[in-house]
Amino acid sequence: MAADALSRVFSALADPTRRDMVARLAVGDATVCELAEPYQVTVQAISKHLRVLEDAGLVSRSRDAQRRPVHLEAEALDLITKLIDRYRRQAEQRHRSLDYRETAWAGPAHEAGNHQGENSASSVDNSERGSLPVV
Repeated sequence: MAADALSRVFSALADPTRRDMVARLAVGDATVCELAEPYQVTVQAISKHLRVLEDAGLVSRSRDAQRRPVHLEAEALDLITKLIDRYRRQAEQRHRSLDYRETAWAGPAHEAGNHQGENSASSVDNSERGSLPVV
């Protein structure tokens, strides 16, 4: 999916009404009138929202006799999920790398008894803290 297509998808999903419509269509197909029921807007306004979702490739309309159900196109959501998962994996890998570096850096100091700063708070064990006067 090209960057401009992704922008259209994310732009379409930026509107809370359209996100709600997508959530409802995830449960099952619906007509424009059925989609319009819970909102205090005209069917024409819902049709405009559907046009944005169609242009983004998130929904399609078909003809079933005289009924024109709106169908959620799961493939577009799969592409978004893959993109987000890739970023999530990269962030998790970066965090694991930072955790490893922190552990590797702190490891020798803890093993050697932290000789760098005898007066530092980290070198005072809990038994010594308990004997300090409270000010």
